[in-house]
Amino acid sequence: MSTIEGSLRIITNPAVLKFIMKGVAFTLIISVVAVLMGIFVGSILALVRNYCNRGVARILKWMAIVYIEIFRNTPLLLWIFVCLIFCPCPSFLQRKMFGLTSVEVKLLFKAAAALVLFTSSVIAEIVRGGLNSVALGQFEAGHSQGFQVMYYIVLPQAYRNIVPTLLSQVVTTIKDSSYLANVAVIELMARVRQVMNASYQYNGLGTTNVSDVFVLFGLAAMIYFIINFTLSCIVRSMQQRKIKAAPAAGRAAQAAIRTSEA
Repeated sequence: MSTIEGSLRIITNPAVLKFIMKGVAFTLIISVVAVLMGIFVGSILALVRNYCNRGVARILKWMAIVYIEIFRNTPLLLWIFVCLIFCPCPSFLQRKMFGLTSVEVKLLFKAAAALVLFTSSVIAEIVRGGLNSVALGQFEAGHSQGFQVMYYIVLPQAYRNIVPTLLSQVVTTIKDSSYLANVAVIELMARVRQVMNASYQYNGLGTTNVSDVFVLFGLAAMIYFIINFTLSCIVRSMQQRKIKAAPAAGRAAQAAIRTSEA
C-alpha cells in the first residue's frame, strides 16, 4: 500500500469523518454565536460612541472608544489566552455537554468569550459606519413626526446598509475560529490536529507520513473554502443587487420630489 492510499484511508474512515464533521459543527456554532453576540454588543458600542456626546454620557463614549480601539488593534490570539486564564466560567456550564467533557466545555466557553469580545469591537465600527450612512434628513423627518427615530427609522436603514459587510465579517470570524485550536477547543482545526497525531492508527502503515499532513489539512482547507466561498458569493450577490437597486431608488426619490413640488 502506498503512503497516499494510506492517507486517503484516513478521510474515508466513517469514524474519522464523523469526528471531523462534529468539529465543523462546533466551528459554525461558535462563529454564529460570536457574530450574534458581536452584533448585540457592537450595536450598543456604536450607538454610545456616536451619540453620547453631552454631559456625563461622554464618559460612556470614551469607555466605548477605549474598548473598541484596544480590541481592534490587538491580536485575537492574545485575548484567547487572556480569557483562558482570567475569564470565569458559569457554574451551569461546568459539566459534560454536547459530547464534550466538563474541561472541554469550559475551554469552549472561554475561547468563545474571547472571540465575542474581539468580534464585537470590529462589528461596532461596521454598525457605526451604517449609522453614519443614514442621511441627516431621516433624523429630522422622524423627529418632526414624533417617531421613535433610532428604533423605527435609523437602525433598520443602518443594518440594511451593512448586511454585505456583516456577512464578510462572518467569513472572517469563521476563519478566526481556527485560532481556538491553540487552546485545545474541539473545533475543526483542533480535531484535524487530533486525527493527525493519531494518523498511524488509521492509515494502515503504522507510522505518520508527510502525505497524512497534506490530506488532513487539505481536507480542512477545503471545508473552510466551501463554507467561506459560499458566504462570499452571497455577499457579492447582495452587493450587486444593492448597486442595481440604487438607480431605481434615486428615480423614485426624484419622482417623490417632483410630486411634492407639484
